[in-house]
Amino acid sequence: MDIFRVFDSLNYLPNLILGMEAAGKAGGVVEAAISYTGDVSNPERTKYNLDYYLKLSDELVKAGTHVLCVKDMAGLLKPQAARILIKALRDRHPDVPIHIHTHDTAGAGVASMLACAESGADVVDVAVDSMSGMTSQPSMGAIVACLQGSKYKTRISLESVSQYSAYWEQARTLYAPFECAVTMKSGNADVYENEIPGGQYTNLQFQAFSLGLGEHFESIKKAYKDANLLLGDIIKILKDMARITGRPGQSLPPLDLDTLKKKLVEKFGPRVRDTDVMSAAMYPKVCDDFLKFRQTFGPVDLLDTRVFLVGPRVGDNFEVTIEKGKTLHIKTLAVAADCTPTGEREVFFELNGQLRSVFVKDNSMSEDIVAQPKADKDVKGSVGAPMPGTVVDIKVKEGQEIKKGDALVVLSAMKMEMVVQAPVAGKIKKIYITKDMKLQGDDLLLEIEEAA
Repeated sequence: MDIFRVFDSLNYLPNLILGMEAAGKAGGVVEAAISYTGDVSNPERTKYNLDYYLKLSDELVKAGTHVLCVKDMAGLLKPQAARILIKALRDRHPDVPIHIHTHDTAGAGVASMLACAESGADVVDVAVDSMSGMTSQPSMGAIVACLQGSKYKTRISLESVSQYSAYWEQARTLYAPFECAVTMKSGNADVYENEIPGGQYTNLQFQAFSLGLGEHFESIKKAYKDANLLLGDIIKILKDMARITGRPGQSLPPLDLDTLKKKLVEKFGPRVRDTDVMSAAMYPKVCDDFLKFRQTFGPVDLLDTRVFLVGPRVGDNFEVTIEKGKTLHIKTLAVAADCTPTGEREVFFELNGQLRSVFVKDNSMSEDIVAQPKADKDVKGSVGAPMPGTVVDIKVKEGQEIKKGDALVVLSAMKMEMVVQAPVAGKIKKIYITKDMKLQGDDLLLEIEEAA
């Protein structure tokens, strides 16, 4: 890795400079990014106008960036706005390479990237045709074809792009169950109104559908837009949390990665990698779950995609390279017809020509799932989940005395947390949930024995 794109979603200069200095000291090519929002072609949008972006570019160039990036994280850069912004940046900084990143959520990405090229951009981000469009990047093949015969021609063979695209079209079928295309069938120009970033757009929609709120997604997007404008189209603060003065994170003690790695090695063994340490530093819960999974099932990331996602069929031969010069040859032979009393089946296979077997849990033999009871709306002390979500925290214990309005449970849904409060005073009679449990709306959380 030699090029480091450094960005801050709020264009906060001290954060940007911190990252730029770190990448520069490591010997990297520094690409400082301007996060684009608004519409510089609309004179009524005065908060994030051309002058705002030019002043920010001056600061980044002054700080020593090698490349200047415009990071259009929501796909808002219309062709006319691209001509205005990129030409102004090129005139302002004639010797600095300009790199454009966008998303094709509205469907205008190809037109915008062509406008950027004509206005002085040196590089634009694209995605191979079979992986392009919607919240991904604009089509590589379309841009290559549109620039043929012009002074901006790419000298990339359209035939080669097509062959490359065909490979990824087939590979993509393996990951179909995880795609946003399961629920999202097209782009939507309403992104110019709600300004939801590409990555957040797909995540927000996925969460809405997974929580049974898919039919309300249009209302969710409208609420997103209204909340932003209601609060002044500016940086927000959360609830009653104090405003941070100075660079966020500056008051935190330095993170000791060596100590963190030592703790991970003690817990998960010597195979912990530096990448695992970085994951644990940024996403401790997710990394802990991943390392536990790997500790249980081994380095399954070394399997090819089909074997990992689908599993080998009887008679299949496949290879697994576990380290340089060390490859395992595996052939699946048979699966036992009967399960063990613990719900496992014996799987027989050859490993480098030697007969082996392993017991594998048969998920189809798992116990019946017990349905979560629903709250009784006619009973004040029967407290239900106000929305689908995940239990983040349980604030009370059985037998505890509580007052009306006391916090009982914290639920999380769509990156928002909701505190469920006591509707009545009394004593906690029974708790029906556990931490990290996934709930549907009106699922019973707990029962309160109402005070006399």
